[in-house]
Amino acid sequence: MVFVKSPDNKTLILNLNPSTTTRQALSLHIQRNYLIPIAQQRLYLSHRLLSTPENDAVLLSHLGVSPNSTLTLHVPFLGGMQAPVAPKKLEFLGTRPPPNYVAGLGRGATGFTTRSDIGPARSAPDLPDRSAAAIGVTAPPLGAAAVGRGRGKGTGDEDEDEDPEEKGYDENQKFDEFEGNDAGLFASAEYDEEDKEADAVWDAIDERMDSRRKDRREARLKEEIEKYRASNPKITEQFADLKRKLYTLSTSDWDSIPDIGDYTSKNKKKRFESFVPVPDTLLEKARQEKEHVSALDPKSRGVGGTETPWGQTPVTDLTAVGEGRGTVLSLKLDRLSDSVSGLTVVDPKGYLTDLKSMKITSDAEVSDINKARLLLKSVTQTNPKHPNGWIAAARLEEVAGKIQAAQHLIKRGCDECPRSEDVWLESCRLASHADAKAVIAKGVKAIPKSVRLWMQAAKLEQDDTNKSRVLRKALENIPDSVRLWKAVVELANEEDARLLLQRAAECCPLHVELWLALARLETYENAKKVLNKAREKLPKEPAIWITAAKLEEANGNTAMVGKIIERGIRALQREGLEIDREMWMKEAEAAERAGSVATCKAIIENTIKVGVEEEDRKRTWVADAEECKKRGSIETARAIYGHALNVFLTKKSIWLKAAQLEKSHGTRESLDALLRRAVTYIPHAEVLWLMGAKEKWLAGDVPSARAILQEAYAAIPNSEEIWLAAFKLEFENQEPERARMLLAKARERGGTERVWMKSAIVERELGNTAEERRLLDEGLKLFPSFFKLWLMLGQLEERLSNLDKAKETYELGLKHCQNCIQLWLSLAHLEEKVNGLSKARAILTMARKKNPQNPHLWLAAVWAEARHGNKKESDILMAKALQECPTSGILWAASIEMVSRPQQKTKSRDAYKKCGDDPHVLAAVGRIFWHDRKVDKARSWFNRAVTLSPDIGDFWALYYKFELQHGTEETQRDVLNRCVTAEPKHGEKWQAISKAVENSHQPTEFILKKVVVAIGKEEHAAENSKN
Repeated sequence: MVFVKSPDNKTLILNLNPSTTTRQALSLHIQRNYLIPIAQQRLYLSHRLLSTPENDAVLLSHLGVSPNSTLTLHVPFLGGMQAPVAPKKLEFLGTRPPPNYVAGLGRGATGFTTRSDIGPARSAPDLPDRSAAAIGVTAPPLGAAAVGRGRGKGTGDEDEDEDPEEKGYDENQKFDEFEGNDAGLFASAEYDEEDKEADAVWDAIDERMDSRRKDRREARLKEEIEKYRASNPKITEQFADLKRKLYTLSTSDWDSIPDIGDYTSKNKKKRFESFVPVPDTLLEKARQEKEHVSALDPKSRGVGGTETPWGQTPVTDLTAVGEGRGTVLSLKLDRLSDSVSGLTVVDPKGYLTDLKSMKITSDAEVSDINKARLLLKSVTQTNPKHPNGWIAAARLEEVAGKIQAAQHLIKRGCDECPRSEDVWLESCRLASHADAKAVIAKGVKAIPKSVRLWMQAAKLEQDDTNKSRVLRKALENIPDSVRLWKAVVELANEEDARLLLQRAAECCPLHVELWLALARLETYENAKKVLNKAREKLPKEPAIWITAAKLEEANGNTAMVGKIIERGIRALQREGLEIDREMWMKEAEAAERAGSVATCKAIIENTIKVGVEEEDRKRTWVADAEECKKRGSIETARAIYGHALNVFLTKKSIWLKAAQLEKSHGTRESLDALLRRAVTYIPHAEVLWLMGAKEKWLAGDVPSARAILQEAYAAIPNSEEIWLAAFKLEFENQEPERARMLLAKARERGGTERVWMKSAIVERELGNTAEERRLLDEGLKLFPSFFKLWLMLGQLEERLSNLDKAKETYELGLKHCQNCIQLWLSLAHLEEKVNGLSKARAILTMARKKNPQNPHLWLAAVWAEARHGNKKESDILMAKALQECPTSGILWAASIEMVSRPQQKTKSRDAYKKCGDDPHVLAAVGRIFWHDRKVDKARSWFNRAVTLSPDIGDFWALYYKFELQHGTEETQRDVLNRCVTAEPKHGEKWQAISKAVENSHQPTEFILKKVVVAIGKEEHAAENSKN
């Protein structure tokens, strides 16, 4: 910013940067804004003239002008700027007053003093001597005075006696706290690099000091803002909690909220209704408008009835007009109806179609159409050879409903642009069916090489014979058009198609589709000749080799399939074609879909290893097989696994995936063959032996299963899994003695805790309580830290009603297995049954201290309180449980079940946010939809639950019960089969029923139906308790 002192003693403020503005630019700015010509401008900085020709292109900063400097503008025609004339002062006014001087004392005035202030009666303090002599003593030299005395003042002697406060002071000047007025002490000094460096240093110091105080200042500011917001909260913050609860309102609740009215008295005026009697003249006029007059008006008879008498205005009754319209419409509808039967003969679909086709054009649309018409008219006139202009103009007229004008325009377009296909096609479209053939005939005469016009001409024909004749005529003009050949072949019979394709292959030898189509129509020998010719014409086309392989497979020569594919790949590589592995895999899948399984396998065998590093082969091939399996290409996946197994003979993971594929999509024979081959290469893989034995057992071939397990035991003599599998096979087939012998041998050979547990289970089911107790005691001596043995012993004492011994067993088991949740729960359940809730509560509290953040312990405590009617205590425990285990799905599911029906949706939404993929939450939400009769949603949520956790039988029971109530026989059978396949083992209700002694050998289907019955009884009891 720069200040300029104008000739009329005013300060001009110019928003300019001296470092980027030249002296010439400054003068132009003054001329443009203040209308002072450049030739009359004389700019001075202090006493130095700046307005010289050599300074025109010099920056102001180089001339000594710094930001906030003040320049003096002198205009010769206006007399320039003169120094302000100071008023004449008396000489004694500038001298020091004598001691004890009181003004007016010589005239008899006396000083006085009031209580509010001390008046002038006191002696004045010593004032500085302001005489000219004193000023001259302390004045600096002439040069220095010229720099610091003022703004543009001269240095003459006449200014030395003037008061500094009155030397050209302007109240508009900008005052600087550091330098004083805006001229400053160093206003006329040059701003050099040293000054710039000094300013940068001081700026860095200021910035550093500010950054040191920044954190403290921001913290204090943040604290003040928080304190202010806490003391003055916004209205939205005050009602935030209430707004969050609005999502709980249902649609009916929203509709029941009354509308708020305007109860304010602001802007309401008292309105008084006034009733004025209707004048007779108005009533008479209304009567005259309604009456029907049959006689002519005398005035109209005077002029012969041909003119409307002067002063007579026809009255339009709008009500009568509306009634007339209704009458006309009713007459039309009556005319369309059957007068005999009274039934309407109006086609409702056609009537609605006619209504849809009616276009109501507004004034704006008409205006737009007229503008577009003028624009397109200009286009067609200025460039008549532009076909798009004619097409656009014709379509505009078509939209406007002027078909004849559109036909006329497009006809002119055909005359102007006879070589444009689009114009002829548009003309054919706009023409009637009778005229379209003539139009297209002219078009093909004008452009005989146009495929589109010939195709349109064939399309206009009705029967296939005429279409074929048109297409053959087209092929005479365009013999190399593949599109025309395909169209004419589609219309011909098989024999004619073969002949046409022979000609097509001669005319278009570079199109593989024609060769392949001809090969499909030829005999086996001729097809081989055709494919050989195609290979000569198209040596880089892989489809020909694949078709040759399919041809050999179709004729039973499967041995040649692999050789053809291998030879084809080598030939393509010789031609320089890169083998794309992904493309060949897609061709293999296409061959599988076409039924050419041998071709599919040959392609996989020869291309699966292309472009795959040696260390990535296993991972890549397994991933490819899984992707093919997802897409339904089972034979392709089987071929990939087969090749991978030939390379990796000892990889158990690949054998397992191949076995799973055969189990899901193969036959029992293929699976058995695969597993036999697997155990040949990997005889120490237990899982493969066990899978083979299980498949034989499921097929009902128990002797074969026994034989497989015997072979497995010979291969792996000390395998406990094989011992237990053999036990299970005998035990499930009602051979307890065989099972008992196998377990006895296993115990003799140092079996693990599982062998002792299975031995006790056998004795429990056989009813040998003493033998069961003996086995459990011996097992606990050997394996005291195995909690299942303690549980079985405690359950044995409970069955025998030895509750004290059962309690001692559980307590002793907890000493060895302090972190076993099942032991804590069994002990708490026993205490609740024997000593009541208080003792069970203490046990569960101790268990939670020993095992923090365990949702099952919290849930047991909640259900214990609920069973005894302590609703409040159970709610408090559930809240604490969710605080300690916020992501536990089983707790959220129980919480949803505990709340009332209106709150269940809110609670389920919170549960889904915390643990959306937990099956317990999904099942609980499914039950809510079930109760709300939202069948589809409930089915999808139950399906998600059993998909995520197929091992939990309670979810399968809920799903099956839901389908029994709302599903069909097909959906019920599907759920049942899926459950049998999954073989669930866990779940609170499922384990309670499946592990009962009477249900030990029951199949999964029986257990499922029994759990469904138990869930129904439980729900019925809960409803009765509520009622």
